[in-house]
Amino acid sequence: MYSLAVNNGTLSDEKVSELVHQALADPQFNGQRILVLIPDGTRTAPIPQMFRLLHQELGNRVAALDFLIALGTHNPMSEAQINRLVGVTPQERETIFKNVQIFNHLWHLLDTFISCGVISADEIAEISGGMLHQEVDVRVNKLVNEYDLIIICGPVFPHEVVGFSGGNKYFFPGISGQEVINLSHWLGALITCYEIIGTQGITPVRRLINRAASLIPTPKLCLAMVVAPGTNQLAGLYIDKPEVAWEDAAKLSAKVHIKYVARPFKQVLSVMPEMYDDIWTAAKGMYKLEPVVADGGEVIIYAPHITEFSYTHGEILGQVGYHVRDYFLKQWDKFQGYPAGVLAHSTHLKGMGTFDPITGEQARIRVTLATGISPERCAAHNLNYRDPTTIRPAEWANREDEGILLVPKAGEILYRLKSSVSTDVEANAADFSSPIHKTIAETQTFTN
Repeated sequence: MYSLAVNNGTLSDEKVSELVHQALADPQFNGQRILVLIPDGTRTAPIPQMFRLLHQELGNRVAALDFLIALGTHNPMSEAQINRLVGVTPQERETIFKNVQIFNHLWHLLDTFISCGVISADEIAEISGGMLHQEVDVRVNKLVNEYDLIIICGPVFPHEVVGFSGGNKYFFPGISGQEVINLSHWLGALITCYEIIGTQGITPVRRLINRAASLIPTPKLCLAMVVAPGTNQLAGLYIDKPEVAWEDAAKLSAKVHIKYVARPFKQVLSVMPEMYDDIWTAAKGMYKLEPVVADGGEVIIYAPHITEFSYTHGEILGQVGYHVRDYFLKQWDKFQGYPAGVLAHSTHLKGMGTFDPITGEQARIRVTLATGISPERCAAHNLNYRDPTTIRPAEWANREDEGILLVPKAGEILYRLKSSVSTDVEANAADFSSPIHKTIAETQTFTN
């Protein structure tokens, strides 16, 4: 393991450069074809710094140094967006970096993928604690078979599906086919975002994606980054096999990316930066704050620049809307034909709640959009609307004593109540064999 970390402040560029040099100095990399997986523009990370360091250390020693943007199912990036992502000019792309290829993960094209094998239904049942019983075809971008080494280079944050992002998540969902995406996201939704987000250790979803990644035969290395809050600089960098580097990075992320507050708030204004261009990505402004919203309270996603629910899944969301988990569970015959990943996203944004066929759906809190999406479209998607022109974020500041919280750049810091969870970041993962999960397993076997 090559690692550097600080609990407060940031690592100097010199220290980061020295660590990357140490980790990549081994002659074993000479002559190899190397593919680097990086995030898209919806993640805060010093990708320009890492892009240049990797090129500096490997560019003249390897047979190929290429990059693949782990889009999951996000929109492909334009050439101008890619240049901004890696911090180069068009002229530099054509000169200094002319031998470097940067690919979008073209998840919407069938011939993008190869199958690495199948995880059996019995193994999925064991991994999920009986919540799911179905086999899954592990498909991944075929570029993984065209290189000698895959380097994962991405940040680690609390995450709504897997507990903490990063590591092998850059394969699944980063460059994955829909099968593992749907299965993993639905498993996380069954556990509930509320419970799994920010949970350390190997959650069932993390175990699933690690198992899927084990079927990819190409050797792997991971540069797991922890970004200091409010900056684009590193608080920590861990370089090792993906599972090892991710584990240590997640421990630091739990220290720097989770904020504990003394009491819940009746209203939260989540101001979403423009790096989130639809509700699919800006939903982080809800579930990163949900734990500190009082019963009956409200999260307002303030993003006047957003005009779409999802650029890639909008049509299906228009049919499904946003609902609590049990709305789908108790009407499974009606919804089992929809992509489980979309259903999972629906539950993430709506949050915790209940559903009864007679009394209907009861969400724990209200979710309101103050965006460029019309009142009619919000209502059709089962969400509340507020005119964004009526909101001046500065007027929401310093009102915690009134039960009102302003989060100026929402989406990455997870908020939790001091009284509801242990602040011991070394604590083990939650008990995912709890009664709520056993009830799910006994009620329904999912075959989506």
